[in-house]
Amino acid sequence: MLSPLELDLVDKLTVSGQTPEQKQETARQIMDALSIEELEAYGSKINQYQAQLINQDDTYWFSLQEVKKFMQNEINRRKIAKLGLTYSNGEPAAMRGAELASMLKSNVRFKSTDGIKEASLKLTEEDRAWWHDAKLGMFIHWGAYSIIGRGEWVMHHEQIPAEAYRSIAMSFHPDAFDADSWVMLAKDAGMNYMVMVSRHHDGFALWDSPGSYGNYTTMQAAAGRDFIKEYTEAAHRHDIHAGLYYSPMDWRFPGYFDPVEQYESALQMKQQLYDQVSELMTRYGPIDILWYDGSWLSHKGSDAGSAWLWEPVKLNRMVRTHRPKVVINERSGWEGDFSCDEGPHDIRGGIIPFPWEKNFSVGGSWAWQPGNKAMAFDKVMDLILNVFVRGGNALLNVTPDKDGKIPEDQVQLFEQIGGWMKVHGESVYGTRGGPFQPLDDVYGATYKNNFIYLHIFDPEAFRHVKLPVIKQQIVACHSISGTAIPFLQQADGISIQLPEDCVESIDTIVKITLDSAVEGILSN
Repeated sequence: MLSPLELDLVDKLTVSGQTPEQKQETARQIMDALSIEELEAYGSKINQYQAQLINQDDTYWFSLQEVKKFMQNEINRRKIAKLGLTYSNGEPAAMRGAELASMLKSNVRFKSTDGIKEASLKLTEEDRAWWHDAKLGMFIHWGAYSIIGRGEWVMHHEQIPAEAYRSIAMSFHPDAFDADSWVMLAKDAGMNYMVMVSRHHDGFALWDSPGSYGNYTTMQAAAGRDFIKEYTEAAHRHDIHAGLYYSPMDWRFPGYFDPVEQYESALQMKQQLYDQVSELMTRYGPIDILWYDGSWLSHKGSDAGSAWLWEPVKLNRMVRTHRPKVVINERSGWEGDFSCDEGPHDIRGGIIPFPWEKNFSVGGSWAWQPGNKAMAFDKVMDLILNVFVRGGNALLNVTPDKDGKIPEDQVQLFEQIGGWMKVHGESVYGTRGGPFQPLDDVYGATYKNNFIYLHIFDPEAFRHVKLPVIKQQIVACHSISGTAIPFLQQADGISIQLPEDCVESIDTIVKITLDSAVEGILSN
């Protein structure tokens, strides 16, 4: 718990009515009197305090997040000053006002909101359109940690020495791995892209990587195989977009834990990052998504706060020279082409006004653990539909075991998702969230061209709803199966008279045909 003095300092930084400049000045006055050690201890306490506020007070939670950002930037400035270094391209820019306002209204939690702004690296809306249209993807966490079966952070959490962990990793020999079956499971589930972990924070690379520190790869392990090669070839063979996850951090390096005092080690880790990302972008044919994770340092701060080491603008310029059209997320310290919301918490609030993706595991943990059960189908559908009506994509993680076998209950769940998407996919693929803002737990909408798809989650409550005014005229209104649905379009809004026999258990979809194309999102 924060002391009265520490709470007073937080209150000074979170007071309403202050401009960003005033907050920065207040922060400087407070932090000038504190040592690096005191600031770090203070930040740890704020982390604990934040944990108590989750799902209680999102506005205050994000205010505390801003406090931590001020503090971490100050810590970074002081530490790197010892090395005579500065942030590449200047300090990380704060979120723009409209983005922050939208974030505070919603319970979507983006982990990396302060990335360096470098517009020349961003894809155009046209180049990114396929990703928006695709809507749904499969995430795969699989590696040496799958042998142990206690999660992908097991090396760190259980403080397994690097050499002991390496001996486990070298026994990796997944006889049941079949890239084609993974790809076909994704395709049959209605997914249009995949993201496979190529290397997690433990440093173990799932491909033949010359740049791997200590030749720490599956080619050197018992398997003697390049699993990224097998995966990407299967994805290309079956015409699904191939994405790769990569973690810059590596627990084997002392420089990760103390990049200032162990600066040479940190530079070795950085060199591995550049070498391995270059390999992934040049050796496996078209790569459509580069999904970074773990760009922070010392278990503190943010991805952008570690930009002084990684130089993410330089890194992603290199990526663009190899793969000009690859879609990149925001977790390298650069703002990226899209933002990520992580975990299975419910989605509420309005449409997010920038590209985003929700990622969560359907297997109870990110990596395989024995005894875990798959999420319920209706819970998964509730999550992803609430993402779609708010303009996002959904990336669903599976947890193959040490042999490369995806648990049967996860396979069955994906088959259920695929069955639903085969019938209702028209209301999802190629759409954008809107034009109506969602009404939490009642309905939301997606649209494309001159069609609006209402996604009704509570039919009884929806019968009391009048939709906002639109300037287009409604030509027709049908269920997804084609049954005509009565409607009334008036000067003060639209009433949909939903018949009982059109109601579905997961999501009742009403397709509205207009006389001209939808022209954007309503503020309502």
